[in-house]
Amino acid sequence: MSQHLSEQEIIRRDKLKELQSLGIDAYPAALYPVTHYSADIKAGFSEETKEQFASVCVAGRIMSLNDKGKVFFIKIQDSKGIIQLYVRKDDICPGEDKTLFDKVIKHLVDLGDIIGATGYVFITKTGETSVHAQSFTLLTKSLKPLPVVKRDDAGNVYDEVTDPEFRYRQRYADLIVNPSVRDTFVKRTTMMNTIRQFLNERGALEVDTPVLQPIPGGAAARPFITHHNALDMPLYLRIANELYLKRLIVGGFDWVYEFSRNFRNEGMDRTHNPEFTVLEWYTAYKDYFWMMEITEQLFESIAVALNGTTDLQVGDKLINFKAPYKRISILDAIKENTGIDVSEMNEDQLRNLCKQLHIKTEAGMGKGKLIDELFSSTSEHTYIQPTFIIDYPVEMSPLTKKHRSKAGLVERFELMINGKELANAYTELNDPIDQRERFEEQVRLMERGDDEAMFIDYDFLRALEYGMPPTSGIGIGIDRLCMLMTNQPSIQDVLLFPQMRPEKRED
Repeated sequence: MSQHLSEQEIIRRDKLKELQSLGIDAYPAALYPVTHYSADIKAGFSEETKEQFASVCVAGRIMSLNDKGKVFFIKIQDSKGIIQLYVRKDDICPGEDKTLFDKVIKHLVDLGDIIGATGYVFITKTGETSVHAQSFTLLTKSLKPLPVVKRDDAGNVYDEVTDPEFRYRQRYADLIVNPSVRDTFVKRTTMMNTIRQFLNERGALEVDTPVLQPIPGGAAARPFITHHNALDMPLYLRIANELYLKRLIVGGFDWVYEFSRNFRNEGMDRTHNPEFTVLEWYTAYKDYFWMMEITEQLFESIAVALNGTTDLQVGDKLINFKAPYKRISILDAIKENTGIDVSEMNEDQLRNLCKQLHIKTEAGMGKGKLIDELFSSTSEHTYIQPTFIIDYPVEMSPLTKKHRSKAGLVERFELMINGKELANAYTELNDPIDQRERFEEQVRLMERGDDEAMFIDYDFLRALEYGMPPTSGIGIGIDRLCMLMTNQPSIQDVLLFPQMRPEKRED
């Protein structure tokens, strides 16, 4: 099938042919020995240090070309920023043959091409730190033109590329023309490294558990289903890794954690993507009170690592991550925000209340799901500062230990920040008989039509029968946490390649 090319794409392919006719390989395979990066040059060069920059080798993508006759000013973008090259005809073509300058640089090089240069660093008459090029190498010819983004000398951006269809589908181009996007993903990695360091220093062990599972356990969600040909059996992409990590606690590990890639076959919006990352950890001989304290410490550490302070500006809100955080039960939270006490209501009363408040419900929802919908609709958005919502009804939490002093509740918390859930934690249920009964109740909900109810994991029940010590566990949504910490409005802005509908192609 033929490829439909724009006029610019045809021109660039013609230039490629001209380069080849000149004997220039537009895609050389040889090592290019980069020695310096833009930000390091700009930060380190001075009159006192110029000897350290007397010989540099740089490489990057051409972002601007300025033809001054016998001199070209070329700005290239590398992984750390933008640096200007001062390319003078007689410097890079000292002999009689001026083809490299007159033909290649003037006519065959385009914005978006990747080039390399060697030379020395100096400051131009206009005060810009630049590399005075003494050699010039074409490293990659770009066949597709980049969107034009204009920047002034102060670095202000005009005509910024903001179209989400382009940005998310062509993330590679988005990263080129919107350098701030790269900063978001660098911060994401810094955040995850901070978490790893925090946990490792406290003796936690990072592990890997199966992505393909025979039972989609550990959460209430609709799974993706696949088929294993060799075993001739259905398998599920994991919706959570909880039950496998608990098996490791049974096996004798005291503290395990995993950055888990999870998959849920559900809706997509600004805070949900079908493929997402969750940090889960489980610690023996701890409870949810301890977990609240360690979670506060972790979130403080992340805020300081990314922003240098426990204060974070998110839109018009200033969020403070300094411990301690407010704690309130989910039933009191609903009462605080609606004035209605739902603690003694049965399922029919809760359903009628949802109807009165114009909250959509489904027939398969039990008491726990109805309370969850009430909280989500009336209360969740009101908790801007970090707040632990604690002590959930037992029906909402089939993997959680019953509350030690409050009948009908379990020892669970969710951490709300900026009106969104960031973490979910329990004092874990380790009574195998109670756990079996909770699973059986989930089956009854499934039979009523709740397609997010849990399956019975008989192997996990067998593991519990060997004995799991008192344990506390937590799940933290890494994507949502990154959204918060980098002040991004959509989960797609913190995923390098978010899911999208198939692209309509012309070729």
